Parts: sequence; C-alpha cells; structure tokens
Amino acid sequence: MSNKETTTDVILIGAGIMSATLGTLLKELVPDWKITVFEKLSKAGEESSNEWNNAGTGHAALCELNYTVEKPDGSVDISKAISINEQFQVSMQFWSYLVNSKLIHNPQDFIMPLPHMSLVQGEQNVSFLKKRFKALSNNPLFKGMEFSDEPEKLMEWIPLIMKDRKLDEPIAATKIDSGTDVNFGALTRMLFEHLKGQNVDIHYKHNVSNIYRTSDGLWELKVKNLESGNVEHHTAKFVFIGGGGGSLHLLQKSGIPEGKHIGGFPVSGIFMVCNNPEVVAQHHAKVYGKAKVGAPPMSVPHLDTRYINNRKTLLFGPFAGFSPKFLKNGSMFDLITSVKPDNLLTMLAAGVKEMSLTKYLIQQVMLSKEQRMDELREFIPNAKDEDWDLVVAGQRVQVIKDTEAGGKGTLQFGTEVITAKDGSIAALLGASPGASTAVHVMLEVIQNCFPEHMDEWGPKLKEMIPSYGLSLMENPELLHEVHTSTAQALGLSQKRPVFS
Repeated sequence: MSNKETTTDVILIGAGIMSATLGTLLKELVPDWKITVFEKLSKAGEESSNEWNNAGTGHAALCELNYTVEKPDGSVDISKAISINEQFQVSMQFWSYLVNSKLIHNPQDFIMPLPHMSLVQGEQNVSFLKKRFKALSNNPLFKGMEFSDEPEKLMEWIPLIMKDRKLDEPIAATKIDSGTDVNFGALTRMLFEHLKGQNVDIHYKHNVSNIYRTSDGLWELKVKNLESGNVEHHTAKFVFIGGGGGSLHLLQKSGIPEGKHIGGFPVSGIFMVCNNPEVVAQHHAKVYGKAKVGAPPMSVPHLDTRYINNRKTLLFGPFAGFSPKFLKNGSMFDLITSVKPDNLLTMLAAGVKEMSLTKYLIQQVMLSKEQRMDELREFIPNAKDEDWDLVVAGQRVQVIKDTEAGGKGTLQFGTEVITAKDGSIAALLGASPGASTAVHVMLEVIQNCFPEHMDEWGPKLKEMIPSYGLSLMENPELLHEVHTSTAQALGLSQKRPVFS
C-alpha cells in the first residue's frame, strides 16, 4: 500500500457544479495556481449535479411561489425573489463569458429558453397570484411577465393542462418567456473538460476519508484510490468541500469551530417521467404549483419540459422519499454517523419541531403509483398510467442548525457555505436553489477566503461578470445590456428546434 504525498495550492472535493465553478473562476483569476480535484465516482456531475437528479430549472424566482411570501397585511414580500433572480443573472453572465472566450462551446447543450409559469386554483390562491404578479411585474428584473385567469388564454399557454379540465373553481397562471431549462450535468462535464485542459489534476474514483490541520497550518487529506486500494496524503493551502451530502461528514472531520452544532436531514426525490412522445410534444414550459399545507418548500409540484441528451422530455414531481443515505451513492449509516456530541441536541430539537415534515415524508413514501397519478392528474386531467414511469432523483441534505430566528434545531431550506475564520477551508451544504446560484455562491467563497487578493482580482471579475459589485435592479440600463448580451451568447434570443 502506497503512502504517496503531494502538495498543491487548492484542493476541491467533489466533481459537481460547485467545484467546477470555483475551479474555473480561480483558473481565470490565477492561472498559475495548482488545483487538484478528488471525486469518489467515475466521472464528473454524477450526484446532485446530474441532469436526472435535479429539476433542471434555472432558478430565477420567475415561477417558484415559495420565494414570494404573503405578509400579514396582505402584501407580497418579493425581496427573496429579487435576490435569487440577481444571483441567477450572475451565473448567466459568467457562462456567457466562458462561451464568448471560447472556453466552453455549444451552450445549447446545457441551456435552453423555456417559459416559466406559476399555476394556482381556488379563489384565495388566485388572489395571491394576482398580487404577486403586480408586485413582480413592477420590477425590472421580471419584465415581460403576464397574468391570466381566462381559460381561453390558459388553453393557449398550457393546452395539456387545460384539456378536459373541470373548471369548477377559479384558476390562474403567470407566464414569462425569459425562463430557462438548464442541464447542470452537461455544464459540469463541460467545465471539468475545460479544467482538464488547464492542467488541473482531476482524480476520479478517489475517496477523501479524512481531513486534518497540520502543524504548519496546511490541510492534509487522506485519500484512498478506489481502484488500486492505495492510500495517498495530499496537502493544500485551501480546501473546498463540495461533496453534496457528503460534505457534512468531512466538515465535521476538519474540526473547525464553525462546523459545530450543525446537522443534516436527508430527503430523496422521485419524479414521474413521460414515456409517450405525443404527450411530451403537447407541453412546453416549466409550470410550478403551490405546495400543499404542511408540505416543505422543496415539495412544490411542477410539470417540466426538460432537454436531456438533446431530447425533449416531460417530468412531474417531486415526490419526497426517505433514505438515511446522504448521497445517492452513499451509505445507509450516513445519517446516524453524522450525529455527534456537539450537534445531538440540535438534531433532537429538530426532530421535535419537524413532526409535520416526518409525517409528510412517511405519507410520501407510502404513496402507490396510482396515488401519484392522482396528484399528476391535478396538472394533467387525462393522464394515463401507462404513459408515466417513476425515476428516483438525487439525495438532498437539508441543513439543521441553531438560529436566532428559529431557535435550536431549525431546518434550513437553502444553500449554506460554512467557512473557517482564517478562510483556509470552506464547505457547501444544503440544497435549492443550489446549482442555479453556483457562480454567486462561489464568488462569496472567493471573497471570504481570499480577501487579500480582491483588489487585484477586481478588474478580471468585472470582465467576467459585468454586474459584479452592483445591483441590476438599481441599474436598469446595465440590466438591459446584461439580458441582451447573455441571451445572445447563450443562444436564448432565438427559438431552438424541438427535439423528438
């Protein structure tokens, strides 16, 4: 058994969209830094970033109702929607830079224009959607959004959903054509192919089993080559833990104080995929509904056109599932081994607080295919059992931590970055909106971990992301320029051919 030792500037753990984005940013900022990547699986983008393991929505708060909350006075708070939208614009600008610089090619292989819609039923929900539409459509970030509660117009927009529908209660939808379908698996593979050409050392089938601080302040990783069985030791000045659900265990092994009192709760997703091309051809949008009372935000039902492997597909979901694994390719002991003395009370408090979530997950796990079809028929009234198959999507680990607002054991729905005080190590935890905001999140990692370089890197960051340091909402002219340039670079300003 070998005990090979190497030293590098940056180590990225996990070959998903986050590591791919951070590695690409750093290579543009400091080309001479030596970067090494370790991935347990045989290729990039196979876990959370894989196209079958996430919804493929370019999350810009165009259709996701959980990003806009109705306040006690009846008004709609759109602050989170604005934040998510601006973050997605940052990703679009960076991807455009990569295409224009010929660092990646054929953007249609990872991003396609697709209308984003919100759909609700019932008088109260229609009233909320109307107020939401008024609040958003007055904002330049959401320019072009339309609202309709007329069945004839809805039949034009979503014929598959409206056909054979009993209109025994009010129904309404919003539609905006600037939405996107994003294949994050394809994008991840493109970025790693680019990094490979930039002399980044990418090691697949290598599992990081331990991480600890050395006496000289470096981080040392114990890495097992899963093919040869050899154990290697690698040291680096900076480490990014981007291993999806596997990040929590490695964060705990690092021993940094910032990683204490944090737990994780795994939730798996199940989608229904249409196997009938005639049905697929009748729908062209991402249509998000409203989560049922008591259901968590990540359970919002949606009917999505997707482009996977240059083929148009149709998915409905997600249905929640439960597995103690933190990764789709993880261990059945992941949950129990994540419970430590410092987070035990936090986890127990979450268990007491989240009884409704536990009940919801049990109900979801027990659903039969026919019960899932009944939920699908709320979207497609004439859906046939034989046209739909079940696909198990990825695992997501929801962060549990103590917060001032929520108290001990508060379940977090979002993306979290835990960074050591000295900026030498950072770990990504959490879930949606995740991949859509990867560039924004990785810029935060760079700012927090390399503050001494920010003045020097500023001009390059501005070249890659023209809105860097600015609010697009407060700069309408820049927003228009960004929308125009990104649409042109990414091929979103023209209608793409519909694949069969």
